[in-house]
Amino acid sequence: MNLNQMLEERQFDKIWQSYCGFLDLSMESYMEIQNRLMEEQIDLWCKSPLGKGILKSKKPKTIDDFRNMVPLTTYDDYADVLLQKRGELLPGNPIIWIQTTWEGGKHPIKVAPYTRSMLDVYRQNVTACLILSTSSEKGKFDVENTDKFLYGLAPLPYATGLFPLALSEEIEIQFLPKVKDAEQMTFSERNKLGFQLAMKNGVDYFFGLGSVAYAVSQSLAQMSNGSGGGLKSLLKCHPKMIFRILKAKRAMKKENRQLMPKDLFKLKGFMVAGTDNRCYKDDLEKLWGIRPMELFAGTEPSIIGTETWTRNGMYFFPNACFYEFLHEEDMLKLKNDSNYRPKTYLMDEVIPGEKYEIVLTVIKGGAFARYRVGDVYRCAGLTNQEDNTKIPRFEYIDRVPTIIDIAGFTRISENGIKDAIELSKLPVTGWTALKEFNENNKPFMHLYIELDKNKFTENAVSKEIIKDILSTYFKYIDQDYKDLKRILGMDPLVVTILKCGTFEAFKKIKDRPISRITPPSSDLRDLLDLQTMQVINRR
Repeated sequence: MNLNQMLEERQFDKIWQSYCGFLDLSMESYMEIQNRLMEEQIDLWCKSPLGKGILKSKKPKTIDDFRNMVPLTTYDDYADVLLQKRGELLPGNPIIWIQTTWEGGKHPIKVAPYTRSMLDVYRQNVTACLILSTSSEKGKFDVENTDKFLYGLAPLPYATGLFPLALSEEIEIQFLPKVKDAEQMTFSERNKLGFQLAMKNGVDYFFGLGSVAYAVSQSLAQMSNGSGGGLKSLLKCHPKMIFRILKAKRAMKKENRQLMPKDLFKLKGFMVAGTDNRCYKDDLEKLWGIRPMELFAGTEPSIIGTETWTRNGMYFFPNACFYEFLHEEDMLKLKNDSNYRPKTYLMDEVIPGEKYEIVLTVIKGGAFARYRVGDVYRCAGLTNQEDNTKIPRFEYIDRVPTIIDIAGFTRISENGIKDAIELSKLPVTGWTALKEFNENNKPFMHLYIELDKNKFTENAVSKEIIKDILSTYFKYIDQDYKDLKRILGMDPLVVTILKCGTFEAFKKIKDRPISRITPPSSDLRDLLDLQTMQVINRR
């Protein structure tokens, strides 16, 4: 029975147990599921040509053997097979291939295969997220087959395009606009039509990247300042909304503010995914009147985690991937020494408060084994009295230190920055980059550069000119970077020019160069604080 059938028969307890029962697992039961599914995956993966190529004639028989024999992998280890979509070399038969950006300027895209069994797990876990987004306590939820969903998702071949397809196998939820129509529209067109339909028919759910949901929500302000026809146009087009619109106008006037989504809609469920959600959740709650529920999904692993009604940390689904955790200290050691063989920890070995890079083996015939997907989490606790769970929960921190991810849209690597600088022909002799946050807690990339003193004068160049030049080339080599401005209205680059000789002086003092992409650390503070390394303020 699917969700629709169980709702018709009012089998609410069965629904909760079928989709959200993993929250009742003990740590022992959770690991039993993990180990059973991993043993099945090891058999499939090791017999495949892909697995044999990575194993190099080794034959693991147990999970411990597998973890000892299979090295930590990255997409480079799979690219030759996956980019050619060589399904016959994989552990399971791919039904669909999902696409995302790999590394702008060097590798345009990467693709990931999904088997039928993976899609079945995805469907189950997406439905769990839908249910939990409406829940207020254990076993209590509010889902109906007449519900309406505001379409704020990227269509296939991107991973979020699977969401409406998977849900359609479980429940007859209506998407606004219809998926087949939305797939043919631009972001702006989907946004405009979606709100028009929502004004006419109402809306119950909203799901998107946190940054995209924020941009879409902000666009409602245009209705109250006259652009796009304003509230008067909506009043004319959708008479059923007259009372709600008039009430919203009174609230706007009384509170001296612009229109907010909560003035017009009352959501049952609100879901956000992607990075930097902590920068947007408070604002989104203020705009919509409901706290967004964060979930985590990726192109390679599919959907792997969700918050509950407490909105206090994510739990990983035990049937999506086999989870290993690379401690933050070992992650940084591995960054500096590629030959280092670090220890990883299992779900029942993580420590509260510690940060880990997640390492995934995609089960149910997945291609990726001991895969560094590039995300860092903090263990928020091993149990939780608020929702009575006995399994670890996690807080998403950010991408790994070698990647600067802005708002879940673009993954800026050292190669990307290097390519943009080289293409610009600017006389840059040294640089380092850092992800920072502005006064409104929104992310941006701070690029610290040093220029050749023989090729420029202080009055001939400014950081604004350099920023404009570099932004042009970032957009040229990375479409996602370009979309930050086009879709989110965000300019993610800030440039600081350092005094000539800064990096050489740092190298002499520290006896090593500073990292090109650096996490917040004493290195950068030292770079800026030393007397010989004062920042040049250019107007």
